[in-house]
Amino acid sequence: MGMTRYLLPALLVVVAMGAAACDEKLSDLAGPTPGLTPTFSSIQKEIFNTTDLSGRLACINCHTDQGRTPSGGLVLLEGRSYQAIVGVASRFKAGATLVVPGDPDNSYIIHKLEGAADILGSRMPRGTGPFLTAGQMQIIRRWIELGAKND
Repeated sequence: MGMTRYLLPALLVVVAMGAAACDEKLSDLAGPTPGLTPTFSSIQKEIFNTTDLSGRLACINCHTDQGRTPSGGLVLLEGRSYQAIVGVASRFKAGATLVVPGDPDNSYIIHKLEGAADILGSRMPRGTGPFLTAGQMQIIRRWIELGAKND
């Protein structure tokens, strides 16, 4: 009984420290997008809207309908992008859904960003890169794992 009284608080401290360390490591993963977090608003701002420090171009350079036909018919402009990707079927790959909440492995946007063997067309962003880093991809995957909320 006496040992148990001290063990539970010690365990809680260890768990809390581990959780804090995970958050710190997540921010370290962001690399050329230091403000990137696993929220949709952050992905919109740091990935879709912004050319990052590595020189990776903002997605909205191609995925806009302002003055042009959007690449792949996909508009990633703020206020329209969430509805364009979450739970939406790919226009080009039958049976593929762009973002499947809770399931990054079956989210076609992940396949396109990682350049998976099953994609149709080019890896995104189109060209020879720079592409998203492994850390940036991990944060996007985490947003999808958490339910792909419009947060």
